[in-house]
Amino acid sequence: MAVEQTGGPVLALFDVDNTLVHGASAFHLVRGLRAAGLITLRDIVSAGWKHARFKVRGEDDRHLAAAQTRGLEVITGITVTDMARLADDVWERHTEPSVWPETAALAREHLAKGHQVWLVTATPTFLADVIARSLGLTGALGSVFEVQDGVYTGRLDGAFLHGEQKAVAARALLARTGADPAICWAYSDSRHDIPLLSLVGNPVVVNPDQQLATHARTAGWPSMRLQRASIRQARRRVRREAASGTGTATGTGTGTGTGTGTGTVQRS
Repeated sequence: MAVEQTGGPVLALFDVDNTLVHGASAFHLVRGLRAAGLITLRDIVSAGWKHARFKVRGEDDRHLAAAQTRGLEVITGITVTDMARLADDVWERHTEPSVWPETAALAREHLAKGHQVWLVTATPTFLADVIARSLGLTGALGSVFEVQDGVYTGRLDGAFLHGEQKAVAARALLARTGADPAICWAYSDSRHDIPLLSLVGNPVVVNPDQQLATHARTAGWPSMRLQRASIRQARRRVRREAASGTGTATGTGTGTGTGTGTGTVQRS
């Protein structure tokens, strides 16, 4: 069925951890900090255990809160310049090899359709921006960390972009760009992103946790498993059902790429 085109852009919103990237992107940052001599071996051993747990079980509220607190601590005193350099290195060494090829290809399908593709993630903006820029995406909304005199203070500047706060940020982005939520798309693996997925007319769950899978079945949302065959069906759905995008990005994300190019998707 053809989708009526409006005058505004079409946005595709992608979660990062366990949706675009296998595992937790913050752990990749921890590895980079350790390599740079900025944190201890004990820190990385603890983070490694939590990362393995996350990859298997998904998000856990208590562990997420602990990771947030620890993440604020470990960047305290690091300069913006050093962090920018470190974020580029973390992408090249750790994050890029962990990108799900199927999800990245799906993002490129949206770009080829003329859509804006945004990351919406709890990942710090200094890393989320690098991921978006390196993949040729439109931009990223991430957690912002306070800076004073060119140095990270270890405090958040605004809300930690998780759960409902992701939906708040995404809603503001949709309003800012003039996008009609009914023809926009969102992708996530986590029950915490039900508010984000509920914002748009085309929510898709990716390798969902148990609670999100249950919600998706009830709501009739498509479910995508990251298997070799799934990307073909997902891309066909975007080509067939998505409106062509118009307009340019007016958000605050730094990624400005316009790359083109080109897991089983099923209706839950």
